[in-house]
Amino acid sequence: MNSRNHLVFLTLIFIYTTFNTIKASEDITFHFSSLSLHNITLLGDSYLRNGVAGLTRETQVPSSSSGTIIFNKPIPFFDHYTNTAASFSTRFSFAISNVNRRSPSFGDGLSFFLSPNNDTLGSPGGYLGLVNSSQLTKNKFIAIEFDTRLDLHFNDMNDNHVGLDIDSLNSIKMVDCLAAVGIDLKSGNLLTAWIDYWNDGKNLKVFLGETSFKPVNPILNIDIDLSGYLQDFMFLGFSASTEGSTETHFVENWSFTSFGIRHVKPRVKNPHNVSDNTVTKNPGIEVPNDVGNHDKSHKKVGLVVGVLGPVFFCAILIVFGYVSVKKLKGGKTEINMQAELLTGPKQFSYKELKTATNGFNASRIIGHGAFGSVYKAFLSSSGATGTTAAVKRSKHSHEGKTEFLAELSIIACLRHKNLVPLQGWCVEKGELLLVYEFMPYGSIDKVLYQESEQWNFLKWSHRYNIAIGLASVLTYLHQECEQQVIHRDIKASNVMLDANFNARLGDFGLARLMDHDKSPVSTLTAGTMGYLAPEYLQYGKATDKTDVFSYGVVVLELCCGRRPIEREPEGNKMINLVDWVWELHSKGAICDAVDKRLNGEFDLDQVKKLLVVGLSCANPDSEKRPSMRRVFQILNNEAEEIKVPKAKPTLSFSNTLPLSLEDIMSSSDEDEDEEDLSRMGPKITVYPVSRVAI
Repeated sequence: MNSRNHLVFLTLIFIYTTFNTIKASEDITFHFSSLSLHNITLLGDSYLRNGVAGLTRETQVPSSSSGTIIFNKPIPFFDHYTNTAASFSTRFSFAISNVNRRSPSFGDGLSFFLSPNNDTLGSPGGYLGLVNSSQLTKNKFIAIEFDTRLDLHFNDMNDNHVGLDIDSLNSIKMVDCLAAVGIDLKSGNLLTAWIDYWNDGKNLKVFLGETSFKPVNPILNIDIDLSGYLQDFMFLGFSASTEGSTETHFVENWSFTSFGIRHVKPRVKNPHNVSDNTVTKNPGIEVPNDVGNHDKSHKKVGLVVGVLGPVFFCAILIVFGYVSVKKLKGGKTEINMQAELLTGPKQFSYKELKTATNGFNASRIIGHGAFGSVYKAFLSSSGATGTTAAVKRSKHSHEGKTEFLAELSIIACLRHKNLVPLQGWCVEKGELLLVYEFMPYGSIDKVLYQESEQWNFLKWSHRYNIAIGLASVLTYLHQECEQQVIHRDIKASNVMLDANFNARLGDFGLARLMDHDKSPVSTLTAGTMGYLAPEYLQYGKATDKTDVFSYGVVVLELCCGRRPIEREPEGNKMINLVDWVWELHSKGAICDAVDKRLNGEFDLDQVKKLLVVGLSCANPDSEKRPSMRRVFQILNNEAEEIKVPKAKPTLSFSNTLPLSLEDIMSSSDEDEDEEDLSRMGPKITVYPVSRVAI
C-alpha cells in the first residue's frame, strides 16, 4: 500500500471510529452550580436572579402564579432498536419559603419532571404548573412532586408530602415528609433532593435531606418500570405554582446523569475471515519485453505519488479550511443563530416568509422604522403557533445586522407575559427576518394618536393595566434576568397591545446586556427624542434608570393622551409633556392633565397615582428615580407612593455645541418620512447639550 492510500485508509478508519464512538455515546452528564439562560428556558412567571431560579411570583399579596424552567436540550431516554431505556440520577437543591412572614399563606408546591415537550406550562394552584386546568390529560410527564397544600381533588394525603406522578396529579405513591424524615417542605430551609432510577432493577428512589450529604435511606422507594413512559428524547425541568398564597419556590443548583442505553452495532460480513472461494482470481497477463523500463517508470510514478499524495491531501485540507473559515466569517450570523437557537424559536425558510407576506408586498406593511419594515404575514405552516404574524425585515446595513443580532440573541432567551412573543427567525438570501406574534391593536402610539376612531376603546382601566404590565416586564428585565437587560428605546410605538389590551414590549434592536451591579459603559447615544433621560443625552451611559425615565414619559402619555414633545396648536412653540404636567403639579392641579377624551370616566385616585409615578420616573435627577420594582409595587398598592417636589428639579450640563429643543425638532423635519411613526420625535445618534437646563 503506497503512502497516499495508507493516509486515506487511516483517515477513513479515524472517521469510522470517531463516528461510532459518538453514536454509541448516549450517556449525558451535566452539573450547574448556578443556573444560566445559556442552559435553561424560562416559562410563565419563572425568572433568574444571581444564578438562582425563581419559579413563581415573589409578592407580599396572595396571588396565583405558575412557572417552569426547562433544560434547553432534549435527553435520550429510550432506544427502539434494542428496546432499552436509560437509567438516570439527578440531584438539586431547592427552597420553598414565604414572602409574608407575619401572615404566611402556603401552597401549592414544586416538582421535578420529565416531559416529551419543551413547552410544559400548566395552571396555577394544585396543578403545580404541570397540567392545564381545562385539559388535565393533555400534558404527558413523569414527575416527583414536593406538595405543600392538601388538595382533596387529587387525593393528597396532607400539605407536606413527596409523591410520584405519571401523566396525572393523582400520585402513584406519596410519603409524609415530616413523618418519614422530619422535614417541613415549607420551612424555607435549603433542601437537597436525589432522584435515582435504575432501569435494570425497575426501581425508583427519592432521597431528601437538609445537607449536601445523601441520606442512607430513601424517603420514597418504588418498584416501577418507567420504560413504557420514557420516549426517545425527553426534556427535564422544574415547575411550581401558587393559588392565593405568598409562597415562593427556588432552585439553586442541579446535576444530572443518564446511562445504560444499549445500541445495536452494524454487522460487517466476514470482516477478517475471507475464504479462497470469495477471492476473484486475476487471469494471467503476458509480460511485455520492456518490463524493466515499465517497472522503473512505475517506481518513479509510485515515488512521485507517494510524496506528492500527502502534500496534495494536505493542500486540499488547507484550501478547504480556508474556504470554510471564510464562509464561517461571512455566514457567522446564520451559523451562530442556528447553534444558539436550536431549541429556541423556530427557524423559518425565506420561501415561507416571502409567501406569507405576499412577496413582501407594500400593502402588507404595518410599520416602518430605522431598522426596516414590519409586514403582516399569514402563515400556513403547521409548525407555526398561529395563522397571523408580524415579520420584521431588517435593512441590509451593518447597523441593521447589529440590531438584528441584538434583538434575536436577547429576546430569544426572555420569557414574560408582557413581551411580544418571538415565534421565529430567518437568515437567508441576505435577509434578516424576525417573526413575532401579531398584535391586533398595534402600538399605544397607534391607538392614542393615529386611529382616532379607536381611542374610545382605550378606557382608563386599560391604560392603568398597561402601565402595570409595562412596569412588570421592566422589573423582569432589570432585576430578574440573569443578566440585566437595558432596553434603551422604551416609547409608545414600541409598546404593543394584544387582543385584551395587555401591554407587550417589543423592539429590542437597541437593547444591551449588562451584569448586575456593574458600572455602565459609555456608548453612542441612541433612541427617540422626548424619551431620553438627560444624563443619557449628555454622557451616553444607558442604565436601568434611563429606561425608568422613558417609562415615566410613556405613563404620562397614557394619562394625558399627548405626545412627549409637540407644537402648540397655534404657534411654533414646543411643549414638553413632562414640563407641562410638572407645572400643573406645582399648581396643585395635576389631575387636570388627564386625557379629556375619557370624558371623566376614570378613577381619580388612580389618575393621581399614575401621574405622580410618571413624574417621579421622569425626574431629571437619576438618583431620585424609583426602581421598576418599586413602581410595580406602588401601582399594585403594595408600597407607599413617592413624594414628588412641587417644582421640577433642574440640572445643568456643559459641552461645546449649543443645542436647543427647537433646533432638535426643526432639524428632524427633513427626515420624518424615514422614521418609525415620526411624529413621536426623531431617532437620534448623538446630541451634545450646552448649558441646557433640564
